[in-house]
Amino acid sequence: MEKVNEHEKPFRGGDSGVKYLFRGPKTDWGIIVMKPGERLGGHYHNEVEETFYLVEGRCKFYVNGVEYQAVAGDAFRLEAPERHDIWNDSDAPARFIFIKVPYLPHDKVDAP
Repeated sequence: MEKVNEHEKPFRGGDSGVKYLFRGPKTDWGIIVMKPGERLGGHYHNEVEETFYLVEGRCKFYVNGVEYQAVAGDAFRLEAPERHDIWNDSDAPARFIFIKVPYLPHDKVDAP
């Protein structure tokens, strides 16, 4: 058993960005907070399936070049190698939960 508290873990970008709560051995999962105007950055995974659940806010979600308007309560499941990006085009923060399976920390490929 492993227990963490979100407030004990740092965001990658200081007060926003990616925050991993669990890393391995079989899955990655955590939280993403995006301030207005922030982008996740286009990428894909060779083997990893990634799921996003928008807890609060709204933003644009891009999958294989198609734009989707996302609102709180929306979930997206992406299979490898679907290209994806998220852009908070709103005037309020957006907060996601993400899950990546299997745990392959070097599987991400940056792509526009």
